[in-house]
Amino acid sequence: MGHIIVIGAGQAGASLTAKLRNLEYEGDITLIGEEPVLPYQRPPLSKGYLLGDMTRERLFLRPEEFYENQNIKVRLGVKISTIDPVAKTVAVGDEVLAYDDLALTTGSTPHHLPAAIGGALQGVHVVRTLADIDAMEPEFSAGKNVLIVGGGYIGLEAAAVAAKLALNVTLVEMSGRILQRVAAPETSDYFRALHRGHGVNIIEGVGLDHLSGDTRVTSATLTNGDELPIDFVITGVGIKPTTELAETLGVALDNGIKTDAQGRTSVPHIWAAGDCASFPYAGDRIRLESVPNAIEQAEVVAENMMGAGKDYVAKPWFWSDQYDVKLQIAGLNTGYNNVVTRVGDKPGAQSHWYYQGGSLLAVDAMNDARAYMIGKRLIEAGKSPAPEVVESPDTDLKALLK
Repeated sequence: MGHIIVIGAGQAGASLTAKLRNLEYEGDITLIGEEPVLPYQRPPLSKGYLLGDMTRERLFLRPEEFYENQNIKVRLGVKISTIDPVAKTVAVGDEVLAYDDLALTTGSTPHHLPAAIGGALQGVHVVRTLADIDAMEPEFSAGKNVLIVGGGYIGLEAAAVAAKLALNVTLVEMSGRILQRVAAPETSDYFRALHRGHGVNIIEGVGLDHLSGDTRVTSATLTNGDELPIDFVITGVGIKPTTELAETLGVALDNGIKTDAQGRTSVPHIWAAGDCASFPYAGDRIRLESVPNAIEQAEVVAENMMGAGKDYVAKPWFWSDQYDVKLQIAGLNTGYNNVVTRVGDKPGAQSHWYYQGGSLLAVDAMNDARAYMIGKRLIEAGKSPAPEVVESPDTDLKALLK
C-alpha cells in the first residue's frame, strides 16, 4: 500500500496530504510538524488575529476531525532526529518510520536581530508563528512606543495593526525606501503616504544600530545617532528557506531546496514544496513565499507522487492588507524598466503596471480588484497591452482581454 511522510505541517504540508487523499491514495500518510498545533493560516496572524477580529479556531486550515476522517496521521510538536535516504526511514524520537516517498514542506524561518545588538532582549519579537503572535499580543496597548525594524510587507502590516490600536509607531528601513526590494517607487510612495496619514513615523535610509536595556529592551539607537525610548520591537527583516534538514540529507540547494519542474529533489523519493523549495520558472529558477504557491505547488507534487508526471507552472500572485487598503499583486516584476500608473474609479484605488520594454510583467493593485484580475489574466495569457493604453483613463481595461 505504501507510506508517504510529509515533514512540515504548514500550508504546503496540509495541502499535499489533503490532495493525496483527494486523489484516492490508499496508503498511509503521516504529517509531521514542529509546532504543537494543527496546520493554520499564517497571513491573518499579523492582521485579524492580532487585532482580535479572528479567533484561534478560525486560523486552522482544517479541524482535527478532517485528519481523522481522511486517515492522515498528524504528529505535532515533534522534531525529526534523523532521516536515512538509503534505508528510506525517518526517526522521530525513538520511533523509526519507513517511507516510500518523503516530502519536505519545511517552510521558512524569520531573520532575527543579532544578540550582539540587543536582539536577545525581552520585548524583541518576530512575526512568523502562532506562538510569536501570542507572545507579542500583550504588548499591544494604547500609548506604548513600538519600533518596527524593516519596511517590507510584514513590517508594514504590523505597523498598520499597531497604529489601529493607538500605539506610537516608528518604522525604520535601512534601504532608501520602504518596499525597495519588492516594489516600484510608485508603490512605496502610496504606502508611505498611507502610513504617515495614520500617524506612523517612517524613517528611511536609516538602520538600527543597537537596542539597549538590562534584561528588557528600553531604547533603540539608530545609525544616524538618534535614540528612541521604546517599549517593544517587531522585527520584519525577511525570511530564509528552512533547509537544515535537507542539508543533512545531502539534498542539492539553490536558494532553498532545489527541485525539478515536478517537485523532485536531487535525492530519489524525496520531494519538496512551498516556501522552502526553488523550482524552474521561465528559463530561470525562483522560490515563492506565498500561500497560493504553497497550495498549488504542493498539490502538483501530490499528483506527481501518484505518477502524473506533471510540471508545476507557477502563476505568481500575492496580497497584503493594511488599514482599509487591499494590495493585490499579479506576476513577478523582476527586470522591469518602466512603470505606468492607472487611477481607479474609487478614491484611493490605483494600480501600477510593470513593463520590461513592451512586455507586461506584473501589476500592483491597491483597492482595485478589477485592475488586478484583468492584469493577472493578461499576464497569464502572455498579452501585453501598450503602456500608454493601460495608463489612459479612456481605456476600458476589460476590452484588453479580447
